[in-house]
Amino acid sequence: MKHIEVVAAVIRQGDHIFATQRGYGDFKDWWEFPGGKIEPGESREDALAREIREELSAEIRIEKHLKTVEWDYPAFHLTLHCFMCSLATEGMHLNEHEAARWLDNKSIYSLKWLPADEDILPLIVEELDNHSSRSSSDSPTMMTR
Repeated sequence: MKHIEVVAAVIRQGDHIFATQRGYGDFKDWWEFPGGKIEPGESREDALAREIREELSAEIRIEKHLKTVEWDYPAFHLTLHCFMCSLATEGMHLNEHEAARWLDNKSIYSLKWLPADEDILPLIVEELDNHSSRSSSDSPTMMTR
């Protein structure tokens, strides 16, 4: 079976996280965390920063590794390295995705997530709960298409 290794950014702003909707492929219209494939010789962190620049025209701060998910899709095995991140620049532009949303703990489960991304939702809810109990919420950053 084909193996694909990718990175994903769980971008947090206050008590919200950023989700993107796929606009192509077998999983068109499903939701995911932005990111993509690791290039040969590239570190996970460098790949994630590059992918966010390409997909969202934004710079991020990678705060910590959340979890690595191993998932078998019908056509391939996926290794997904998820990182908690914050924005280092103002604003984002959707270069590849169909749509995007800022979600809080009440709305995070309302979307149709890719299975590997859905696997990390409980950890993200815990992160948001811990963060919101320590600080006030910021307004999510604007997005453009």
